[in-house]
Amino acid sequence: MVAGAGKRLVAGRYALGDVLGRGGMGVVWLADDRLLDRQVAVKEITFSVDLTAEERDILRERTMREARTAARLDHPCVTRVYDVVEENGKPWLVMEHVPSRSLQEIVEEQGPLPPATVARIGLDVLAALEAAHEAGIVHRDVKPANVLVAPDGHAFLTDFGIATATGDSSLTTQGAIVGSPSYMAPERANGEQPRPPVDLWSLGATLYTAVEGRRAFDKGDSMATLLAVVSEPPAPMAAAGPLEPVLRGLLTKDPAQRATAGQARQGLQAVLAGAHAAPVPVPVPGPPRADRGVVRGDDVARLDAADLKALASASRAVLGEVARGAVDQARTLADRRRGRRSEAAPSSAPRPRWRFKRRWIVVPMLIVVLLVALIVAAAALGLVAFLRH
Repeated sequence: MVAGAGKRLVAGRYALGDVLGRGGMGVVWLADDRLLDRQVAVKEITFSVDLTAEERDILRERTMREARTAARLDHPCVTRVYDVVEENGKPWLVMEHVPSRSLQEIVEEQGPLPPATVARIGLDVLAALEAAHEAGIVHRDVKPANVLVAPDGHAFLTDFGIATATGDSSLTTQGAIVGSPSYMAPERANGEQPRPPVDLWSLGATLYTAVEGRRAFDKGDSMATLLAVVSEPPAPMAAAGPLEPVLRGLLTKDPAQRATAGQARQGLQAVLAGAHAAPVPVPVPGPPRADRGVVRGDDVARLDAADLKALASASRAVLGEVARGAVDQARTLADRRRGRRSEAAPSSAPRPRWRFKRRWIVVPMLIVVLLVALIVAAAALGLVAFLRH
C-alpha cells in the first residue's frame, strides 16, 4: 500500500492514517508500512506533563529496550510487536493490526457481557499472559482498553512493551510508579517488584468490568481508588453468576493466596462448559448506551514516592481502624456473654450445692446398705452351715 499525499511518515517508512484509539500513554494510528506493503498499528508514545526530563529519558530508553524484548513473543492471542523506532525524541511502537474493537469500547456501548462471553475472552487473555510469563515478561497494564476483541469473539492482548516499561516500579529515580489504578494489583501499590501474579489480579479486574459493566474498585480519585484496592473488597457482584468464584480468586489481595493461572483456566473452562448448550454470543457494534462512559477509569496515573508513602500510611490507618473495630466488637460480645451468665446465676447457683450435698448423703447410705447386705449374707451362710452339721 502506497501512502497517499499528505500522510505523515514515521521513520521514513510508516505512513500514518486514521486514529484507532487514544489512551493515557499515547495515540494508536492505522498506518501503511511502505517497505513491506501491509497495514500496521503504530502507537505514538506520549509522556505525561508531570514527568521530569530525567524520567522521560528513562521511559524512552526502557520502552525501546523492553519493546524489543516483547517482540520475541509469538502467540495467537498476542498482538505482535514488529518494530520500535524513535522519532522527535519519542518512541513509536509498530504492532500487528488486528481488525477489532477494545473490550473497553464494547462494554461502554453494550453494558455487561454474558458470563460465558467473558469467560471465553478471559481464556484468550490468560493464554497470552502465560506465554508472556514463560518468556520472562510481565505485562503490568492488563485492562479493558488493552484487550482487543475480533468479530468472531477471539481476544488479543495488546500493548506489550509499553506496559512492561510503564509498569516498572523502578521507572523513575524517585521510585514513582505509572499505571491504571483501578486495575493495579495491591502489591504494586505497595511498591513491590511486579511479578506474574500482578497480571492475574489485573485480569480479574478486567473480567469483572466486562461482566458487571463497572469497575471493581472506583473511588473517583487515583489515591482513593488505590487505597480501596489495597484495603477493601471488590464491589458486590450482581451479574457475574458462575464467574464470581473465578473473579474472587483472581482478586485475592495476597499474591501467595491468589488463584494461579491453572486454577483460573479451570474456572473459566467450567463456566464455558456450563453454557455449552447455547451459543456464546459475540460482541457486535451497537448503539451507545445512555450511561456511556460509566466504566471509564483506565487512564494512566503517576504516583511518586510521596504518594506511595501516603498510601501506605492510609492503608495502615484503615487496617488499624478495622483491628480496633474487631477488638471493640469482641469486647461487646464478651460483655453480653457475661451479662447472660449473671442473669442466669441466681436460679442456677443452688443446684451445684444441692448436687454436692446429695452426693455426700447418698454415697454413705449406699455403703451402709452394702455392709448390711454383706452381714446378712454372711449370717445366712453361717446358719446354713450350722444346720448341715
